[in-house]
Amino acid sequence: MRTLHLPTADRTVLTYTPTCQATWPATSTPITSRVPYAAVHVVADPLDDTDPVTDARLDWEATLAYRHHLWSLGLAIAEAMDTAQRGMGLGWETAKELIQRAAAEAAATPGAVIACGAGTDHLEPGQARTLEDVARAYEEQVAFVEAHGSRVILMASRALAACANGPEDYIAIYDRILCQVKQPAILHWLGDMFDPALTGYWGEDDLDRATNVCVDLIRRQAAKIDGIKLSLLDAQREIDLRCRLPAGVRMYTGDDFNYPTLIRGDGERQSDALLGVFDPIAPAAAAALRALDAGDLETYDTIFSPTVPFARHLFGPPTRFYKTGVVFMAYLNGHQNHFRMVGGAEGHRSIVHLSRLFVLADEAGLLSDPELASERMYQVLLLAGIS
Repeated sequence: MRTLHLPTADRTVLTYTPTCQATWPATSTPITSRVPYAAVHVVADPLDDTDPVTDARLDWEATLAYRHHLWSLGLAIAEAMDTAQRGMGLGWETAKELIQRAAAEAAATPGAVIACGAGTDHLEPGQARTLEDVARAYEEQVAFVEAHGSRVILMASRALAACANGPEDYIAIYDRILCQVKQPAILHWLGDMFDPALTGYWGEDDLDRATNVCVDLIRRQAAKIDGIKLSLLDAQREIDLRCRLPAGVRMYTGDDFNYPTLIRGDGERQSDALLGVFDPIAPAAAAALRALDAGDLETYDTIFSPTVPFARHLFGPPTRFYKTGVVFMAYLNGHQNHFRMVGGAEGHRSIVHLSRLFVLADEAGLLSDPELASERMYQVLLLAGIS
């Protein structure tokens, strides 16, 4: 096993040799106690010679293989979301091909579950001047997703946030779109720590008032809503909203800091999951959820607890750059043969951040092959000028 010299935040060097190897059991048994969506990353084509920011190309074989890996663990796929750099390097034309390919793979794979993001990100900044522009953009993407047999995840819209004059404009748009969906959709409330352009979503800067707007919509449109993914990184706010949801509407936690307690629940209510962190911790997450299925809360806590420091570092500020760590983990674990990203986002985290992530991944049992991971970490260090 290679010993590494990892740079630290205080500019010292940590001499480190990985010691923990993941031993999560491989099983195809369905997960039954919760609905577990993993928001999944994409694999960039490292040999693409076009503009990586405006005209991204993907390695389709590796991208789809990773989806099959997650399905084999019993996880559902949340496709073409922010974890896939949607609206952050992954444009709508490539997202359409991703949705089409992934939905076809899901349809041909027994037990595979998929839901795909539909938003307004094909509009250029400032292109939407009226609410009608926003509504038509949503309708175009929703129609595309449903035409390929997938449930819709109704993504938060930068264009709506820019155009809306108040809560009534949000209600008008969501009412119009939800009335058209063929099967109940998943709403997505993404906080400004993930995307600053979504500040003041639901037409309110105050989160209590914004929550009231959201709850009023859900109660009125409950028959058209499967659930809501809440990504505010505030456990108590999620618990409070969860208590106000009408029967049959799920709370999908998007809290990548507090997911173990929120999924576990309080004995009366619990959250399902739609999490970006489930991408890099997938084998551990699947094992923990199967322990929950069996009522083995001790094993559930034992598996999930060491993943929390990893997750909190992965999603540390600036939170929106968490995708870099997700792809870094896929590279370390051999799911792709390079550490390149759409839009050059591999440069969005420092070598100090990635070094700490490596240690936390090892401590949580998230390195499937520590020897391979060490060799790849060594190459990343060399590229950063650290020998």
